[in-house]
Amino acid sequence: MELENVKKTVGNDHDEPKINYRGWKAMPFIIGNETFEKLGAVGTLANLLIYLTSVFNMKNITAATIINIFNGTANFGTMIGAYLCDTYFGRYNTLGFATVASFLGLQAIQLTAAIPNLHPPNCAAESSTCKGPTAGQMAFLLSGFGLMIIGAGGVRPCNLAFGADQFNPNTESGKRGINSFFNWYFCTFTFAQMVSLTLIVYVQSNVSWAIGLAIPALLMLIACVVFFMGTKIYVRVPATGSPMTSVAQVLVVAVKKRQLKQPDQPLLSLFNYIPPGSINCKLRHTDQFRFLDKAAMLTPEDHINPDGSAANRWRLCSVQQVEEVKCVLRVIPTWFAAVIFHLMINQQHTYAVFQAQQSNRRLGNISFKIPAASYVVFMMLSMTIWIPIYDRIFVPFLRRLTGKEGGITLLQRMGIGIGISIITMLVSGVVEEHRRTTALTKPTVGFQPRRGAVSSMSGMFLIPQFALAGLADAFTSIGLVEFYYKQFPENMRSIGGSLFFCALAGSSYLSSLLITIVHQTTQGASTGNWLPEDLNKGRLDYYYYMIAGLEVLNLGYFLVYARWYEYKETGTGSATTIEFEANGEAKQSDKTLV
Repeated sequence: MELENVKKTVGNDHDEPKINYRGWKAMPFIIGNETFEKLGAVGTLANLLIYLTSVFNMKNITAATIINIFNGTANFGTMIGAYLCDTYFGRYNTLGFATVASFLGLQAIQLTAAIPNLHPPNCAAESSTCKGPTAGQMAFLLSGFGLMIIGAGGVRPCNLAFGADQFNPNTESGKRGINSFFNWYFCTFTFAQMVSLTLIVYVQSNVSWAIGLAIPALLMLIACVVFFMGTKIYVRVPATGSPMTSVAQVLVVAVKKRQLKQPDQPLLSLFNYIPPGSINCKLRHTDQFRFLDKAAMLTPEDHINPDGSAANRWRLCSVQQVEEVKCVLRVIPTWFAAVIFHLMINQQHTYAVFQAQQSNRRLGNISFKIPAASYVVFMMLSMTIWIPIYDRIFVPFLRRLTGKEGGITLLQRMGIGIGISIITMLVSGVVEEHRRTTALTKPTVGFQPRRGAVSSMSGMFLIPQFALAGLADAFTSIGLVEFYYKQFPENMRSIGGSLFFCALAGSSYLSSLLITIVHQTTQGASTGNWLPEDLNKGRLDYYYYMIAGLEVLNLGYFLVYARWYEYKETGTGSATTIEFEANGEAKQSDKTLV
């Protein structure tokens, strides 16, 4: 029985299931699971780059490549997870399996630190060469990564939707509960980032890797326990089949009917049918991608069932199906813009951490050093501070100026973030040039093992680039999530959510490719290798300026796209459509699309 909390109410001639929504009674288990899951996952991933270079003795470029590939694969896995969830397993089963897989993955990574035989021997600080991991050690480490990828593929596209499932969307209290849950979710995520990037990273970097990695594994185990404790009160929505089948039908039928003449008046000749109980809103007919309209054109070979539906949906689709596919196609170009945009974010999680390692991280005259990976917390702080300011001050002000509900459109919001990403990379390049010049011309304050001298430039100089990155992320990433949620058909919102993570994946892979190309191309250049182990001997600033150039091109592309884009409209006007009576005969009527 898929719906765990179901009551039966007697109708006129049959029983109808009534879902018993528990709402906030289920939230301690769901939000508790979210909190501990994020603490566990982020607590490991936040410092993984340093772990690979200091414990597994990997080179910077190797570690950065592995992290980018891991992040890319984990994010691409969300598309598979969303498909399996919607088509076969449902959100409860997917989340339960994925959370357990994440725990096993974190436990495997923790064992590589706790058991000496599972990592290379320690390397002396003064040593310039160190023994790398064996094939067996790498295999065990990668098995942990693999389990975490499986876990991320199930958790990321399902957790928000599963929490929203616990509230009745047809009541005012249920709608308020859903909005409050989203707020709690992002609050939880920010809290997990803060704790992970400070306390857990400090334990890992300054106390013990074995203990520091055991903490996230324990937190993930608690997440598993908390999740299953709420099993009896969860609303478990069953899988309803993949919405991608409808997309495939439209594309196949449009190809089959490609020889048909494009109709002069589409609304007079296109087949219109919306199945009872469809959760998708009725859509206006649009002129973009007109070739797809042929999928809804009636031919003598097409047959209609007595209820008005197409007898064979692989030969005839409805105009509603066609418009839903158009919605998807219109959104796809944002994916490419998001891939380039997140190149900037990737650099703050990889090479900006290496910048911090070769900067003076002491606070004043005390001996305490800020862990290099903890500088990313300034990006989170920037987002946390800016979001309420934007929501409470800027949006109302802009709403009065523009008359738009959000103050500005979602595409305008995303474009602002892309513009800030250009400034972020330029600032990153200037700061790196200053750090390198200081290291080469002024006394240094230490030596980073297997890398080079530590510049006397204060690590505080890195804060502006992290703060700008957080500001850009608040505009573009949050705008993207809302854009996908609103512009995708209602039954494809989990796919839309996974598209956001797929953009992160594409960006991780592209970043890895760029690093490899730049490293190999500049080795013999007159300027020297841009990305060596010792950043003082490289030109990381040139690499940052190159990313800034890509962001400039991305902004130009995005502005052209935004001018072309048509937002999804349900419409309120009258449109002529083709309906079918019970005997299958066609009749013409004027029908208002709502």
